Formats: sequence, C-alpha cells, structure tokens
Amino acid sequence: MLSNRSCPLATVIPELHYPDVREAARWLCNAFGFTIRIAIANHRVQMNVGDGAMVCTERIDQPGFCTVLVRVEDVDAHHEQAKNSGARIIRPPATFPFGERQYSVEDIGGHQWRFTQSVADVDPATWGGEIGRL
Repeated sequence: MLSNRSCPLATVIPELHYPDVREAARWLCNAFGFTIRIAIANHRVQMNVGDGAMVCTERIDQPGFCTVLVRVEDVDAHHEQAKNSGARIIRPPATFPFGERQYSVEDIGGHQWRFTQSVADVDPATWGGEIGRL
C-alpha cells in the first residue's frame, strides 16, 4: 500500500465530530496523551494515538457523531463491491489534492464509512496542512 504523508498509516481511523476541533484536539492531548499529526485549518485535526490514529473533524449539527475511515488497496474495486452489495453510496470515488482517492457509504445500520486509497505522497504544506508529529 502506498504511503502518503497526508494520511495516517493506520488501517482503521475513527473520525469523531466536534463543534471546535482545535479545542477538542488540545483536550485529547492533555487528557489522553494524544499528539497532533496534522491540523487542517479549523475543521480537521489528525491525531497520533500510539501506533494508531484518529481524526477530530468539525460537525456543528451532530457533535459526538462518528465516521470510520478505512484504508484500502483499491478504492474503485471496493466501491463496486459495496455498491453491488446494496450499500448506500453517499459520495462516489473522487481523488483529492491531498493524495487520497475516497468514497463514502452508509451501512445497513446507518453508520457512515469513508474508504480511502493513497494515490500520491503529497506534502501537507502544499494543501494547507500544519504539520505536527508525522
């Protein structure tokens, strides 16, 4: 699997939603010993959690809501499998400037998942990321 500085190396990455991601990141660092990996404006902070990762992402309407980000080898093949199995596609595969190709889906329980494939190693500084401890 290609690695990309703009995406944590962990395979499964929970994305927890907070009204103020910078405040949440500070609290998680102080309370749980997490460290900031990359901060993106005021809407997203990637956190190191031991050898894993999690993301604080902004969501004012549903704080506490959680999405699960999962790294896969081939996002297009994964998308086809999910679609053919009846998953509700929220956002079809798209390639982003930060070097990831992703799609979003809802499972039968209403849980949201985002599947991602690293397609390029992109320096986070080129798309506005503030680099912490990679």
